[in-house]
Amino acid sequence: MSFAWPWQYSFPPFFTLQPNGDTRRKQLAAWCALVLGYCRWQRLHAMTVREAHDGPLFANQRLQRKLPLEAVQVVLEELRKQGNLEWLDKNKSSFLIMWKRPEEWGKLIYQWVSKNGLTNSVFTLYELTSGDDTENEEFHGLDESMLLRALQALQQEHKAEIITLDDGRGVKFF
Repeated sequence: MSFAWPWQYSFPPFFTLQPNGDTRRKQLAAWCALVLGYCRWQRLHAMTVREAHDGPLFANQRLQRKLPLEAVQVVLEELRKQGNLEWLDKNKSSFLIMWKRPEEWGKLIYQWVSKNGLTNSVFTLYELTSGDDTENEEFHGLDESMLLRALQALQQEHKAEIITLDDGRGVKFF
């Protein structure tokens, strides 16, 4: 199954930031929806601005159009304002994309723990995101930085505690 690009992706002016305020707001909303949808489909959680700019997300090869780097920065900043992006460095060259918020990931993980009767169990971070038991779960393969944010959200709700193990970090669920 391939990604379903929105109609705007085949519209050449979509790749130029529009000067009219109303049009630009609609355009940015469409870009934000596209970025979140594409990253969800690709299961991307972190990337660099260069990777995003050079990949198919911001470049339509068929149209031979590419959103300029400055416009990509504007789209990413809009995603940050909406709470869907977090910069990973001061230079704003890499970012965490949150097509699900940490609290939503935490809820999914805790539902899996509860459903399988695994409360009062300890897991390594690796077991949660790469273990055989979670293979069919949406959080399987989750980026570690996003996993930690999800577990911190659960910790604030007193449903989990992040612990240090001999070979790294783990979590105990309550």
